[in-house]
Amino acid sequence: MYPTCSTAHLGLNKTLEAIAGQLAAEVLIPVATTCCGTAGDRGLLHPELVRSATRDEKAALDETPADAYLSANRTCEMGLRHATGRPCRPCLA
Repeated sequence: MYPTCSTAHLGLNKTLEAIAGQLAAEVLIPVATTCCGTAGDRGLLHPELVRSATRDEKAALDETPADAYLSANRTCEMGLRHATGRPCRPCLA
């Protein structure tokens, strides 16, 4: 699961983790998870921002691949898919 800046600011990360826990036997949040750098549409215009912001997270995902990658923000999902090569999906669909 990838908690976004918005969910962190709103105090919803534990709620999202509980939702993800209903969908999976184990929920992992990469230690390096901070901000994906997408910043709305900024990362779509400058993908190097997202690649730079997620490099540590990508390394963690490469070490421990998962069956699914979840987030709660569409532009973050798009940026993460591009930067990590993982098919990030919405967990609040």
